Amino acid sequence: MKNRFYTVVNCMDGRVQLPVIDYIKNRFDVEFVDSVTEAGPNRILADGVDSRAVDAILARVQISVEKHHSAGIAVAGHHDCAGNPAPKQTQLRHIQAAARFMQKRYPHLPVTGLWVDEKWRVNAVG
Repeated sequence: MKNRFYTVVNCMDGRVQLPVIDYIKNRFDVEFVDSVTEAGPNRILADGVDSRAVDAILARVQISVEKHHSAGIAVAGHHDCAGNPAPKQTQLRHIQAAARFMQKRYPHLPVTGLWVDEKWRVNAVG
């Protein structure tokens, strides 16, 4: 039976919404993607400096996990991000750190990192 929901912590940038949703629906065979959006959420979760922003993200993820029984969580970053204008390699480190942070919070769920490149293609981050 197809899982119904997957959760993504994604940038608010409208250019990345559909590519990320389509990627998640296809890769994880789900019907719906709950999107938790912020400007540069990979940096927010990786740094952990802005505790209010981190808590706000976690509260919204928790709703998706508890109420929609999300099958997993993805953390995304992207090229040309206004909220996290760091170079690609730095953003990739942010994505990996953010994914590790989320994995500690939700050890029972798979957590993956995603990078959206300059052509708006979504790539898994190991």
